[in-house]
Amino acid sequence: MSAHPKFSIITVVYNNVRDIEHTLKSVVNQSYDHIEYIVIDGQSTDGTLEIIQKYRDKITVLLSEKDKGIYDAMNKGLALATGDYVLFLNSGDEIYDLNSIENLAKLSDDADILYGETILVDDNRNIIGERRHKVPAHFDWKSFRYGMNICHQAIYIKREIAEPYDLNYKLCADIDWVIRCAKKAKKTVNAQQYVARYLVGGMSKQRHKESLKERFAIFKHYYGTIPNLFNHGIIALKAIWYRLNYGKPQD
Repeated sequence: MSAHPKFSIITVVYNNVRDIEHTLKSVVNQSYDHIEYIVIDGQSTDGTLEIIQKYRDKITVLLSEKDKGIYDAMNKGLALATGDYVLFLNSGDEIYDLNSIENLAKLSDDADILYGETILVDDNRNIIGERRHKVPAHFDWKSFRYGMNICHQAIYIKREIAEPYDLNYKLCADIDWVIRCAKKAKKTVNAQQYVARYLVGGMSKQRHKESLKERFAIFKHYYGTIPNLFNHGIIALKAIWYRLNYGKPQD
């Protein structure tokens, strides 16, 4: 791989005029030059497209058309990507700071997966704190068995091992996608730094019970029925311990 790997950053958005500009700025103002920015819009009608057009000269590909949901839109972005690595940065989320991609490029060293820590922010972009799940020191496809300990916005995957999202999943296809990619990965690199700002309150948070059921089914598929029941017992105990010590989690 080149000493200056190319990063394809994909943002999917639909009617999010409030938050989209934060995401756009965090990408187009990066200090690193080798970035391909792909924005997939679901034909927004609330002014989102007008904001996107302000940054059109720094967006490599802009596609605005109806889709079958967020993961269908992500698949469209993935099909258009030509970079060495892909990152899905949803509307409202941000790359941590303007040097993040440059820092990751220096660490890549032909890694199949690059990942780092995420900071949580609220609607006013104030920092709430860290995720309760710490990223693993070493990541592989089994690392999610006690929960999704790497935020989707904080994991960069080599495009050649990235398969399309499974549209049978409506809320947690990102978990399935990362596990499938990780099963192919030979080398993963922990950046040991913050790489993303995650806006709390996404779709899976709003439909929490449905999300938990879907996540359980995905983990059962990959880790087996009995181990998954045991692992979820540990997840439940950790959640209770966290709530007792820190209150209701934000992520």
